[in-house]
Amino acid sequence: MELQQMRYVVAVAELGSFTRAAERCFVVQSALSHQVARLEQELGARLFHRTSRQVRLSAAGEAFLPVARQCLEAADRAAAEVAAATGEIRGPLSVGVIPTVAAVDVPATLQAFRAEHPGVQVRFASGSSDELVRSVAEGRLDLAFLGLPEGQDVAGVASRVLARDRHRAVVAPDHPLAGRRRLRLDRLADETFVDFPATSPGRLQTDLAFERAGLVREVAFEVTDMLLMARILRAGLAVALLPSTFVAHLPELVSIPVVGGPGRTEHVVWSPFGPAPAAVVLLGQLGITV
Repeated sequence: MELQQMRYVVAVAELGSFTRAAERCFVVQSALSHQVARLEQELGARLFHRTSRQVRLSAAGEAFLPVARQCLEAADRAAAEVAAATGEIRGPLSVGVIPTVAAVDVPATLQAFRAEHPGVQVRFASGSSDELVRSVAEGRLDLAFLGLPEGQDVAGVASRVLARDRHRAVVAPDHPLAGRRRLRLDRLADETFVDFPATSPGRLQTDLAFERAGLVREVAFEVTDMLLMARILRAGLAVALLPSTFVAHLPELVSIPVVGGPGRTEHVVWSPFGPAPAAVVLLGQLGITV
């Protein structure tokens, strides 16, 4: 079993296509297919169900994929550790971030990092806070920037609190509430809301605030894209509750302090088993010593 074979399997699984996997791996499709077939023969099981229209993992493939990823990550980590021992920081660095992160300007931070360490291949991923925590805990991300409801602990990863924040109501400039200096939750309860998907930490922050106040609200629009959320708000279709430090990035909208509104804590999280050299350097750039 070779690492390159594992890379081919991971690529096919992620792209759902032998053709696109071959393009990603810079190899002809026949060579990639041959190596996957050799691996399947060695394992004594088919890793993929192939039809003329799709390629999907078999049960054996589902079991093989996470271990293959771990092996590839371990190989990359070994090379990075050797390079670090000689004074060079290189290798992959996978960073996750929620759409509303505000405590750190992540793109600017990564830009400065890459200028100092051009040998590091930075991979960037976005998702909800719970997804990012799982990805870090499972080794699919090196570190992540996320936000959680006040008082909620981060489990399974090492973490550092970056900031604490309160939410503000966000409305269109011509919304009837736009001229208010302050709002109470009960005044917002009758409004139509746009928010993140149910059960996500971004949504939970506001759900908990209304629940504690004994109030019920209507969430008519569930989105994960902040650009789409901003468009819905500008159209006056709904209102939102968003962290005050983030609403500065929405200058065309009006934000209003909310009495008894939700709050959140922003964290950076990384593996408790020792981050990769590139992750250690990036954390150090943020003033965090591991």
